[in-house]
Amino acid sequence: MDDILWVNWAIMIASMAALIWLGWRAGRVVHMGDDGESGFLVAGRSLGPFVGASTIVATGFSGWGFMGSPGVAYEFGAIELLGNFMFAPAMVIAVLFFSRFLSRRAAEMGSCTIPEYAARLHADGGLGRLVQGVAAVITIVLLLVFLTSQIKAVGILAAGWLDLPESWGAVLMISIIILYTVLGGLTAVAWTDTLMLMGMVLAAVIICTQIFGDLGPAELVAALREVDPRLVDPETSVPYGQAKSAVYLVLPYAFMFSAVLPYMAVRFLAFRADVKPHVVAMYVAPFGCILSLIPIVGLYMRVRMPGLEQADQAMPVYLQSFLHPALGGFITLCILFAMQSTANSLLHTVASAASHDLRRALFPGHESPATVLFLNRAAVVVFGLAGLLMMFYAPPFFLSWLGILGTGTLLATLVGPIFVSSFWRGNGWGALAAMGSGFATSGGMLLWSEAGWVVGPLVGCAVSSLLYVVVSLATSRSGGLQRA
Repeated sequence: MDDILWVNWAIMIASMAALIWLGWRAGRVVHMGDDGESGFLVAGRSLGPFVGASTIVATGFSGWGFMGSPGVAYEFGAIELLGNFMFAPAMVIAVLFFSRFLSRRAAEMGSCTIPEYAARLHADGGLGRLVQGVAAVITIVLLLVFLTSQIKAVGILAAGWLDLPESWGAVLMISIIILYTVLGGLTAVAWTDTLMLMGMVLAAVIICTQIFGDLGPAELVAALREVDPRLVDPETSVPYGQAKSAVYLVLPYAFMFSAVLPYMAVRFLAFRADVKPHVVAMYVAPFGCILSLIPIVGLYMRVRMPGLEQADQAMPVYLQSFLHPALGGFITLCILFAMQSTANSLLHTVASAASHDLRRALFPGHESPATVLFLNRAAVVVFGLAGLLMMFYAPPFFLSWLGILGTGTLLATLVGPIFVSSFWRGNGWGALAAMGSGFATSGGMLLWSEAGWVVGPLVGCAVSSLLYVVVSLATSRSGGLQRA
């Protein structure tokens, strides 16, 4: 083992110790008060503005941003850079105009998850449990798909950095994620995300400094034109859609991504009551803008190394080829942090949907605090291992596409019950119709059409929202509208 590899292992062991320590410290929040499940699921509603902003940005910009997005830019060109920039303002808008509303309403109803929020908002009794159960099952299925891509991404990067087989790298990373998530629940996820985000921002600054020190922006654009003019002057917005303007649909997509997806929106439920949205947004904006620059790696690699067999290798090969080994090792750790910040959020959300939402849907009234907290933690272990097994047996896939399939379809599934209900509230039957139609429309278009990565989910959102209203009106006894 050479000196650089020893250094990489030393850095990894130190970072693992820090994450586990944060998870152990976060465990105190889980056991604070009488309701340990609330501490595990929504951090006891204790997140402040800086930690809240950090965990939102780290989760939104992590694995796909550092591994998937450079690969997309390598394959399709600068269109990915423009699409990536849409996420920063979208997150700011979601924080400013939706976070406080969702946080307050969820706290009033005692909701600790997004499926539970949808159920309590729309129905009581058996119908309410059905809404919660269906939302939980769809959340588990779709986010397990995304979790599989995240485990594969961390496995690829860790394997190259630590000189391990890819499967061993994936096992090491998911084991650490499982451990600190089990210890501290959402508090551990948020605290570790904050540490990770600081590394992610520093990594983005170092990467941009190296790239623009070698090729200035004008030189990079000119070099890309020589490789293929369509990389900087695209005729379409592929992979986002065939129309040239389709890339701008990423803005509404990213807003809904931040406001509706359970693993993002649960952060709003975890805010302290005194947190002001504009303060959170002041942190989100600069963090998001800096991380939006990461696809430049793919453009740079298309110029310097145009013959890569797999586009998703753009970032790992860049780190090995264009940075000093010690600096590349540090940035690799930051990128591993980035991917873990999404993986831990996905794992926590999937486990919450199974141990809290499905339990309440199927077995109402079983509320022993010690048993419930055990189930919460056991679910983290079970689904972490399930995601790992799915990665082992999954066929080859494009990392960013698999992320879109999971998140885009879940977004279309929940947009009616979560977002549309904020200004017009339907009923339980409308919520069920919206979830089924959004799931089928977005999933079908992403799997079996060439509509584009954002067009399919947005069409699914439109269909879901329409059926949410129509079915709610058709099944309402009064036939009248309900204000949210």
